[in-house]
Amino acid sequence: MQSNQLSFFNTSDSYKPKILSLFSGCGGLDLGFHQVGYETVWANDFSHWACESFRKNIGDVIVEGDIEKIDPNDPSIPDCDIILGGFPCQDFSMIWKQPGLDGERGNLYKSFLRFVNAKKPKVFVAENVKGLLTANKKKAIQQIITDFESCGYYVQAKLYNFAEFGVPQFRERVLIVGIRLDTGFDFNHPKPTHNENGDDGLEPYVTAGQAISDIPQNATNNELLRISDKTRKMLSMIPEGGNFTDIPKDHPLYVKGMISHVYRRMHRDEPSKTIIAAGGGGTWGYHYPEPRAFTNRERARLQSFPDDFEFVGSTTEVRRQIGNAVPPQGVIELAKAILPIFDGNYTKVDLNRKLESEKASLFQDRLNKIRGGK
Repeated sequence: MQSNQLSFFNTSDSYKPKILSLFSGCGGLDLGFHQVGYETVWANDFSHWACESFRKNIGDVIVEGDIEKIDPNDPSIPDCDIILGGFPCQDFSMIWKQPGLDGERGNLYKSFLRFVNAKKPKVFVAENVKGLLTANKKKAIQQIITDFESCGYYVQAKLYNFAEFGVPQFRERVLIVGIRLDTGFDFNHPKPTHNENGDDGLEPYVTAGQAISDIPQNATNNELLRISDKTRKMLSMIPEGGNFTDIPKDHPLYVKGMISHVYRRMHRDEPSKTIIAAGGGGTWGYHYPEPRAFTNRERARLQSFPDDFEFVGSTTEVRRQIGNAVPPQGVIELAKAILPIFDGNYTKVDLNRKLESEKASLFQDRLNKIRGGK
């Protein structure tokens, strides 16, 4: 792989913007920003093993614990330039029917909001699943944007497909960027760097085959997983790039009503399908041509983690960390686009006026912009 190396942007002579990281997981979002010259000064996550992986690879600045019990005004929490975080997305997932803001984890964005309101960073970046755009009959994203605007921020959300930014995986996620109104920074989401055919001056997608073809056998987190004879037989009937629905309907192993998200096999000449945290019921992700599940290192490669990023925990814990992570390569262009706000080298605009103009428009128009005009 151009494989296990992230793109690097030299900021050695520049100020390193200070990150306060929330819902940090193993640190994928932080890692992407670090490649552009940022540094994390404080972080938090509830998962013990995710914190251990973060500590090993990002830095010993993470506090393990329930964010709802942490006071952002605690003097031990340093000031910051930017707040990053992917507030829990399970209640907004597209795979299963989910309760959105009414779910137990859907309202955790309010903890993110508390930190933004207390710390008043120049900018914040929040990541979530595509399902956020339709949750609660589209009221969830509207409420979230309105709440952040009330803290004094001009908010722009956009649906990203990380394959368009060099990640060897089709992974759609919403990135919400808030710019503090008094900065006057006219932020624009970055344009894609990759597309399917490498035309229009862009690079071609990085494929799954390119990403995982050269992993050393002794790489960390690269243990082969045992699969049942039944699963092996099912995989023998699923072609490259296929899934459970390719099994003949009259075959004894076919189960009526099974969703197409299970028993997905990679296509070597395309980015992989979305790597998820779950692993049971055929959701792990499967190799081709070998009849087996992906190893965790292969999953990490498909999430654009470098090989020297060592995950800590059991196979199941590591699988969860990788599936929940933001692919670091996918946010490098975003991190670059934000950088000028920290050195003041930009022409200021009236963000209050822009915000009032946005509020005067129909929210559906704003939602269409988030989706890229789709």
